[in-house]
Amino acid sequence: MSRQARALINLDAIRNNYRLARSQSPDSQAVAIVKANAYGHGAVPVAQALEAEAGAFGVACIEEALELRQGGIKAPILLLEGVFQPEELQQCIELNFWTALHSEFQIDDIAALPEGAGLTVWLKMDSGMHRLGILPENYEAAYQRLSALPQVKEVVLMSHFACADDLDDQCTVTQLATFQQATANIDAPVSLANSPATLGWPGAHQDILRPGLMLYGASPYGVEHPQAAKLQPAMTLLSEVIAVREIPAGESVGYAASWTAEKVSRIGTVAMGYGDGFPRHARSGTPVMIDGQRSCIVGRVSMDMITVDLTDLPEAVVGSTVEFFGESLSVNEVASCADTIPYTMMTCLTPRIPRIYSGR
Repeated sequence: MSRQARALINLDAIRNNYRLARSQSPDSQAVAIVKANAYGHGAVPVAQALEAEAGAFGVACIEEALELRQGGIKAPILLLEGVFQPEELQQCIELNFWTALHSEFQIDDIAALPEGAGLTVWLKMDSGMHRLGILPENYEAAYQRLSALPQVKEVVLMSHFACADDLDDQCTVTQLATFQQATANIDAPVSLANSPATLGWPGAHQDILRPGLMLYGASPYGVEHPQAAKLQPAMTLLSEVIAVREIPAGESVGYAASWTAEKVSRIGTVAMGYGDGFPRHARSGTPVMIDGQRSCIVGRVSMDMITVDLTDLPEAVVGSTVEFFGESLSVNEVASCADTIPYTMMTCLTPRIPRIYSGR
């Protein structure tokens, strides 16, 4: 590998974070969410690392599920967005995919399958987020119709929270109450808790947790949280300094001359850019670690390069290691400087960044 931009993936950290999720509700199962290429970490390697402990995996769509099967994963796989075409239901039967169901017309598609198909269906309620799901007032009837079908082996009740990452927002309390009222007469397994609900809303734990972001060591909250503080970062994004120059006061760096030196400054150019998935709108002052010492980005992020301030780091030279987030620098902090969230920092890394695994 010539260009040193790379992401180190610590599979032991992911296992630790999965165990932390399970410890929040020991009597609950936990589906490990590996959609979007395991949040940028590599779906197959992550699933392989967790398969001995995770009862099932969650992905967005059937293409992601097929990738896991092709990678040798044998555990059940939940399609969180469900099927997009009725023909996909046959693959669900053959390959042990569980499917979410979010609209009543999809019950007709299942009813058209051969009897004894043995399908596991996760019936989604729109408890207040208003993206997908059966309305609360129609939910019990949908469940009764679905569970009576000879094609269906099991129905799991599910919903999704809009504001669980804000522990002071009462939206989650309202959604919980809506869900509980609509399911009061139904006896079936329940899954509600995403990462923030797993860590911070015990009343949402129910039978099956769905940890996603937390598996990868990022906090789902914008504030300090005692359980989130136990998470171990799973991805460390690294590169190296490829050039060093000194510029006088008054000179600018990068496109649009958006940063101007107030004093004589030593500038390092690093092999990393928005072509690698690092956000272009990360502003000057966004922190980086250079050979283990804190510094910052100066100037605009280019497609292939980023400039950093080496003025107070006289020992930094060509070849010095630059960490953009990971073990020494929180992805949450960096994301806030780029006006984004840790989800995008990790999932948007492009294939140009090789993933290098430890802890297999």
